[in-house]
Amino acid sequence: MDDDLNGALDAVGPRLRALRRERETTLADLSAATGISVSTLSRLESGGRRPTLELLLPLARAHGVTLDELVDAPPTGDPRIHLRPVAAFGMTMLPLTRRPGGIQAYKLIIPAGGRAEPEPKTHEGYEWVYVLNGRLRLVLGEHDLVLEPGEAAEFDTRVPHWFGRADAEGVEFLSLFGSQGERAHLRARPRARE
Repeated sequence: MDDDLNGALDAVGPRLRALRRERETTLADLSAATGISVSTLSRLESGGRRPTLELLLPLARAHGVTLDELVDAPPTGDPRIHLRPVAAFGMTMLPLTRRPGGIQAYKLIIPAGGRAEPEPKTHEGYEWVYVLNGRLRLVLGEHDLVLEPGEAAEFDTRVPHWFGRADAEGVEFLSLFGSQGERAHLRARPRARE
């Protein structure tokens, strides 16, 4: 058992270095994001310092991975995703993926209620939304659209955008959000000829 533990801890340093390089982050940037000194980060990556929970938690958060992924914990055999819903901006966001970087998937639920005033925002990335239930109001630049169940939209999030209920009823939709320039790729069968 001790050999397994030592092997797992020894593998954390190279994994930390690979994650940081994959994200093109410097030790100084990571230090600023975590509050861990550059020298400690360097020693962790090189294996000169043994990782502790106090060091691994902020690093997992900064890299956007779970602690299990950071230490390469063995799989439990349970394929279900157990991510916690987040309530913010008058909606509930349920993460459907836990893959760091790349495209992230969310189910968003906006409960029934009064109509909110749009407050368009911009940020880096690219988003794709698909309405499951209800009617979604999407303000995108100068466009003010209402999406019905089964309809989708995709857009560059650098364009001012906002979404909410189109009426007093609640709305549920899926959102795929990717880093800048990453778009959802859909494959559809061509329409049958009549």
